[in-house]
Amino acid sequence: MADLVKELISGVVDTVLKEILKKTTGRVTTKRRRRKTRPAATTAAARKAAAAKPKPARKQVSKRRTAAGRSRQRAAKPR
Repeated sequence: MADLVKELISGVVDTVLKEILKKTTGRVTTKRRRRKTRPAATTAAARKAAAAKPKPARKQVSKRRTAAGRSRQRAAKPR
């Protein structure tokens, strides 16, 4: 009887250990790892292309306050 219980317990322990130590499938590399493994030539070329042609500065557009915005500003002023 003791032998049967011992065998049952060892079987359960074995299956639990196998389940815990089993490798997970479908692992995805982290973003950091992917960044590191990118070839250096690609990044250097991309940087050169971006630096060669800077975009022109955007023209500033003045924003007019709405009536609601003005009243909100008036309400926020300490008196």
